[in-house]
Parts: sequence; C-alpha cells; structure tokens
Amino acid sequence: MKRLIGILLFLAVLQSCTARKDEKQSELNYLQNVKQTVTQAALDNAASTIQKGDQLVIFVSAKNMEVVRPFNQGYYTAQNTAPNAAPNVERSYLVDSEGNIDFPILGKISTTGKTVEALKSEMHELISKYVKEPVVTVRLANFKVTVLGEVTRPNQYTIPEGQATLLHALGLAGDLTIYGKRDDILMVRNVNGVITEERINLLDANFINSPYFQLKQGDVIYVSANPTKEKAARLDPNTGTYIAIAGTLIGLAGIFITIFKN
Repeated sequence: MKRLIGILLFLAVLQSCTARKDEKQSELNYLQNVKQTVTQAALDNAASTIQKGDQLVIFVSAKNMEVVRPFNQGYYTAQNTAPNAAPNVERSYLVDSEGNIDFPILGKISTTGKTVEALKSEMHELISKYVKEPVVTVRLANFKVTVLGEVTRPNQYTIPEGQATLLHALGLAGDLTIYGKRDDILMVRNVNGVITEERINLLDANFINSPYFQLKQGDVIYVSANPTKEKAARLDPNTGTYIAIAGTLIGLAGIFITIFKN
C-alpha cells in the first residue's frame, strides 16, 4: 500500500510539472516570438530623431519678450499680458502624418529625419530673420519608453528631457531582478511603422556602441527570465497540497495496515 501511494504521488508531481512546462515557458517570455525585420540602415546612433505623432514643446525668448510674442501664441492668457512676463502655459506642436509642424509666423516646418537639436538650430536660423539674437527651446513632451519583464518596476516611463539611454530606462525601472538575463535584453523599436529588434548583452561593454543604446520614442525594453526563474515557474503551485494529501493518505494506509495485522 505504501509503495502504491508513493508511486501515485510521484506520478502526480511529475504530471503537474510537465503540464505547466510549455505553458510557463510562454508566460515568462511572452515577447520571444516578436517578428524580426531588417534594422534600418539610417538609424541615428547619437540622438533620437523626431517621429510622427511626437509632441514638441517650443518656446522662443529674447531680451524683449514682446518682440517674440507672435512666435509664442498660446503661452499667454488674458491675465498674463505684461510684455516681459514669463509664460505660464506650455504650447506643444503635434508632428503630423507628413512629419511637419505648423508654427506661428514660420508656417509648416518639416521635422523628418531631424533630431531635436537639429530642429532647434534650424528654427533659430529662421527666427533670426525676424528677431535679433533669439533663444529657441525645443523638447519632446511625450517621450515614452516601456520596460517589461524581469525588472523591479515594469511600466511605461515618460522622459521629461526627451533623451535617455538603455541604462537610464533600466534605472527608472529599478534595475533587473536577480532572475533577469543580463546577456539577453530584447529591444523592440517602431520606426515609422517598421518594427525592428535587437538583443543587447549588458555584460559586454561594447553594447554602448549599439544604435539601440540611445533610446528613441516608443522603444520597448524586455528582460527575459533566466533558467532559475523558468525552473521555479514550472512547478505547479499546488505541489505542496498534493504532497500534504499524499502524506495523509500514507498515514491512513499505515493505520489500516496496522489494523489489518491485528
């Protein structure tokens, strides 16, 4: 009787582990089958280029703020009419489906293939035709990246300054857990509708030379689980219950055997 119950217990645990193996493998690393496409040859390795749908906060200043006021439409309210008053409302400009923004006085300006710094320089040159020594400020209002998987705080993060590196994003997420694969960080990027991916090895210092080290708008970072986490996840959470029940059955069997012997 004891031998029979022992065999049944072994088979129950083996079945629970096997049944969950494939299921847990897919649950743990649910982005492992992301379709890989050819990486864009024109990826900018130094800074993020402006993308369609981005929101740009642009402000023009000068010694005489009244002179640049036409360029800052939307920054002032009825109560804020002093010539040199500081703006109290931010004005953002949406990059349309053609990669343009519609800016006061200057009209349509193309942002295609330009970094924030390049657009800032171009606008400074254009506004200088109207204003002496203008100061142009340009930043992304909706620069977001998503960090998933084996990190302390998986979430979507907004980068106020509009520039961030892979290490910056992992830091915002509280770094990798002890179960995260340091040598297999999956980066997924959408560049104007084209999905690309890259595997990053944080154990190799050369990863800073990757075009994915400097993040772009909408990047997704996924940290896969290491074998230790995978093995732990394959165990059925009810295994302890099965063992307890089996122990009870073995105890009862022992009692019955004793009774029958007597």
